[in-house]
Amino acid sequence: MVERHEIETFLTLAEELHFRRTSARLGLAQGRVSQTIKKLERRIGVPLFERTSRRVALTPTGRQLRDDLLPAYEQTQRAIARAIATGRGITDTVHVGYSTPWVGDLVVHAGDVFRARHPHCDVRVREVGLGDPLGALRSGELQIQITEFPIDEPDIRAGPVVFSERRALMVPAAHPFARRETLSLEDLAHAPLVTVAGRIPQGWLDHHFPTHTPSGRPIPRGPVTTFWPEVLTLVAAGKGVFPVSARAAHYHARPGVAFVPFRDAPPVAYGLLWPTAAQIPRVRAFVETVREVAGIPMSTST
Repeated sequence: MVERHEIETFLTLAEELHFRRTSARLGLAQGRVSQTIKKLERRIGVPLFERTSRRVALTPTGRQLRDDLLPAYEQTQRAIARAIATGRGITDTVHVGYSTPWVGDLVVHAGDVFRARHPHCDVRVREVGLGDPLGALRSGELQIQITEFPIDEPDIRAGPVVFSERRALMVPAAHPFARRETLSLEDLAHAPLVTVAGRIPQGWLDHHFPTHTPSGRPIPRGPVTTFWPEVLTLVAAGKGVFPVSARAAHYHARPGVAFVPFRDAPPVAYGLLWPTAAQIPRVRAFVETVREVAGIPMSTST
């Protein structure tokens, strides 16, 4: 009876047609690969490979054996992988949200890595609305997302910060601020601030849209919106200014607006969020994949 390791060695050599590459791929000594193939050939009674100092090639019998074995072997491997994935709970679909295009880039990359590792679990990605940043997470439409911190909600688990970006101010191109190299948080006292409304945690609003400068001067309020495209329109029309990540200039540059970095503002931190009750394996696995892709040290638990 042919053993499984003999089939795996034969099929790998049939693909590589090179003993050294086969041994490296299987993690076996080259001599072990050669012995396994010779043993299999003795059992079958004919050579399976033609060997010379320059090349390795399948014999007609070897080609027939490869063609007969490969479909069943691949089906077996898929069945084993599916059983492992089911046992670990990493199946079905993980739904991931992101708040900005540059966060979306990271999420899509992490999704590609995740799918390669967990082929029985799909990844669906969508943007999170400005006016209800936690709604899809709370309703179950999303299982995990990356958005601007701080988030301090009892039903939402705030995971690690994935990356930080310098804070900037999006201003009308005709505004005097647009001619500055940098701005201070105190400058917010001299321009109406476009703000957002909706189902938004108050702590998040206070952090990103303060009512007073650090010295205590009031910050005038401009129009209120719930949609990002409207923010761009309002700022371009000279209706106010809007705090953003400095990287927004690379994604949202358009006529009528300018992006000026702050010299004294804390960076914008983007972090992982998931429902406190959602302790499902695929969410934990995706969190660790994002951490790895972003270069964050791995944790022992989520």
